[in-house]
Order: sequence, then C-alpha cells, then structure tokens
Amino acid sequence: MNKAELNYKEKVTDHPKKLARKIIYILLVAGCCTPYVSPPIALFSGLTLALTIDSPFSELNKFVSKYLLQISVVGLGFGMNLLDSVKAGSDGMFFTMFSVVSVLFIGITVGKWLGISKIPSFLIASGTAICGGSAIAAVGPIAKADECEMSVSLATIFVLNAIALFLFPVLGHLFHLSQHQFGMWAAIAIHDTSSVVGAGATFGEEALKVATTVKLTRALWIIPLSVFTSIYFKSKGDKVFIPWFIFLFILAMVMNTYLNIPKTLTHGIVAVSRQCLTITLFFIGAGLSRATLKSVGLRPLVLGLTLWIFIAVVSLGFICFLY
Repeated sequence: MNKAELNYKEKVTDHPKKLARKIIYILLVAGCCTPYVSPPIALFSGLTLALTIDSPFSELNKFVSKYLLQISVVGLGFGMNLLDSVKAGSDGMFFTMFSVVSVLFIGITVGKWLGISKIPSFLIASGTAICGGSAIAAVGPIAKADECEMSVSLATIFVLNAIALFLFPVLGHLFHLSQHQFGMWAAIAIHDTSSVVGAGATFGEEALKVATTVKLTRALWIIPLSVFTSIYFKSKGDKVFIPWFIFLFILAMVMNTYLNIPKTLTHGIVAVSRQCLTITLFFIGAGLSRATLKSVGLRPLVLGLTLWIFIAVVSLGFICFLY
C-alpha cells in the first residue's frame, strides 16, 4: 500500500471520530444553554471534553469565550446599582493597591530564586495580581514575550483559575463567609474575571454583584501595569491595552440606576447574561488541551501556586478583619 492510499485510509477511519467529537461538543454546548447546568459544571464539562477527546473547535473556543464573557459582564451591569457598586469597589481600593504591588514584587523575587526567566515570572505575577489572562495578554507584547513564554504563563494561570472556580465556593461556606466577604475575596484572590464571576454566581446573588464590581475595578490596574511594564522592560512606544468593556459595564449600571427601565427588561438581560456566562465557562474549559498542560513546567506552577496561596491567605485575613 503506497503513501497516498495510507493517507486516504487514515482520513476515512478518522472521519467518524471527528464527527462524534463535534456531536458531543454541540450537545454539551446545548446543555450549557439550559438553566440546569451551573457555572462549575459547565467549566468541568469543557475541561473533561478537552482532556479526553480534544475540542474540535479550538479557535472558536478562544474567540467566543473572549467576547461572550465581555457581553455577559456588561449585561450583569443592568442588575446593579451604581452607588452600591462604587461603595463596594472603594472598600477594597487600598488593599487592591497593596496586593498588586506585593504580588508583583514577590513574583519577580521568587521567580528569580526558582531560576525562572524574567519574562514568564513577570507575566505569571501580573496575571495573579490583576485579572489573569487579560493582564498577561496586555503586558506580554510590551515585555516582548515569545509564544512559548506566553503559553506557559497563560497555562499556569488557567490551571489554577479552573481549580479556583470549584474550590472557592466550598471554602467560602467552610469559613462561614458572608455574601459580601466572599465577593470581595473572590475578586481579589481568583485570577480571571470569568472564574470570579462564576464563583460569585455559585455562592449567591450579592456575592456575584460585589465580586464583579471589585474585580472590574481591579482590572483597570492593567493601565498603570502596562506603563510600568514598558519601563521595567525598557519598551517605548508600545500600545497600552484598555479593557473598554469595563466602561460599558459602568454605563449599564448608570442606566439601571438613573433611568426608569422596566424591571422585567433588566431582569431578563441579567438572566440571559448569567446564562451566557455559564456557556463562556464551557468554552474556556474546552480551550485547555493536554499539550498546554505539558507546557506548564514544575517551576512556573510552583511560582503560580505560591503567589496564589499568598494572595488568598492575606486577602482572606484582611477581609475577615475589616468586615
């Protein structure tokens, strides 16, 4: 049998497998569109798919998860009061400043001690300090990170981020945290906005509101972080990434607070947004791959875990002491 015949045979054999993967994928997405699937289950379904039979639409996962998350967050703004949200965001302003600076300093120092190169250490610390993958995506090009450094940093943050969505609500109940306390803790100690909102939604309605507001306030630190990155890596003239959807989220809160929008409409928008968030978490889980996991070495994982434990413990102590 020649090479052409072997290739044809492989394609014929592989076709039913690809079709089966696509059918399973579509069925799981359809399931996440129903109210019976919670955010953690959606993420777990995506992870299971990715790590067992691989996702058949890897590029689609990245594209949809990015923009669907932003749409979901903006929609959640229609269920929040601006004045209450400003108070929730300002409550953690001082600690946000402390945590961002301390995590960056510890990340750079411990990374050097572990023998991790300068750029991955900085990217992992940035993702832990502010908002996970978004922060890494913002400062990576400024730091002149190559594809390998970006993938290792993103994978490290993503693995811990996925664990946090399952772990934090359990710990919140174990520590008898109030809705407000848990929302604050999740916003500070969980890396990515998607898992912060997912954990908040799992814990309760008020926790969701507090977590979303504080996290998005924290995400604005991407702007000064980008400026610091250009100085730290001596990169001039690089474009600073601004998360514009945060301003749309604020606009949605302003409209909900000061305009007489019918409650049935705002409740409907919020309900759809929460469902979209659940679907987003499935796409994020399905975006992980076995190759990505292999790219995460032991030392970057140790660094990410060290920073995560530090910020989780310190922020929990701060929140329990003040609230």
